Amino acid sequence: MAGQGDAAAAPQGAGYHRRMTAAVRKTHLDTLAVSLLLGCCLFWGLQQVLIKATIAEIPPMFQASLRLVGATALLWAWCAWRRVPLFSRDGSLGAGLLAGALFAAEFACIYLGLQYTTASRLTVFLYTSPFWVALLVPLWVGSEKLRGLQWAGLLCAFVAVVFALREGFSGGAASTAHGDLLALAAGMLWGLTTVVIRASGLTKIAPEKLLFYQLAVSAVAFPAVSLALGEAWVWHFSAFGMVSLAVQTVIGAFASYLAWMWMLGRYPATKISVFVFLTPLFALLFGALWLGEQVTPVLLAALAMVAAGIVLVNRKPRASA
Repeated sequence: MAGQGDAAAAPQGAGYHRRMTAAVRKTHLDTLAVSLLLGCCLFWGLQQVLIKATIAEIPPMFQASLRLVGATALLWAWCAWRRVPLFSRDGSLGAGLLAGALFAAEFACIYLGLQYTTASRLTVFLYTSPFWVALLVPLWVGSEKLRGLQWAGLLCAFVAVVFALREGFSGGAASTAHGDLLALAAGMLWGLTTVVIRASGLTKIAPEKLLFYQLAVSAVAFPAVSLALGEAWVWHFSAFGMVSLAVQTVIGAFASYLAWMWMLGRYPATKISVFVFLTPLFALLFGALWLGEQVTPVLLAALAMVAAGIVLVNRKPRASA
């Protein structure tokens, strides 16, 4: 896969790129986009709750291993059917593996963190990722230096995280600090993955191939981590365990991520990103209704401040007259 170009893969790659070029990029969100976005955010809010509910039966890293191996196989089959070249030599191997490693580390933090904190708290900390992007991207992309409002957004998010972490540390025997810190690390790793993708030119490769790097590296790494942690690989699952794994694999790691990348290629990223704010809200709702998680005023305030901070960080300057 390393190197520049691959003549043998040219017919397949050329056909793929012709289809991509033929796709019309839209300037607004139509009914299909809004429906897909709502569906993705609804599921992503449910996903953390589903993982936590399944940990009692299937250990976290073993659970993630099964999910990611299955999703990688599904994506490989999808790309074969759609004739999307995955192994052409396009010079993306190094950056792709780095993005995959960061993605794997992020998901490890999520699955391990859910053992120690609530799904709703974890999701709030996870969605601090845009702030890491805002801080780090300007180091490689000079045109994206932070402005006054963006610094205000970062400060808003920082204050929210500090207060939410204080609540986690002050919980005594019920402290969620360990899980909160893992969730915050997951948000940072998510942000770093985005930075690598944007700074290395991975945006130029097919979105399916970009997703394949992330899923495949995780699928290889997670079973080894699970064994290293001494997790029991028990293959007798309840009906709930099997349904949970199937939903996490088919809808979560395969269909929703593929739909998200498809939308990013056809609709304005700024308008799509607004819908992401719904994910932590759905997580709070599902966590309270399904798992009976406590939604504290501090957590609600932190969520509101993180959302406000993301709005400020992503706000575009007005064009001069």
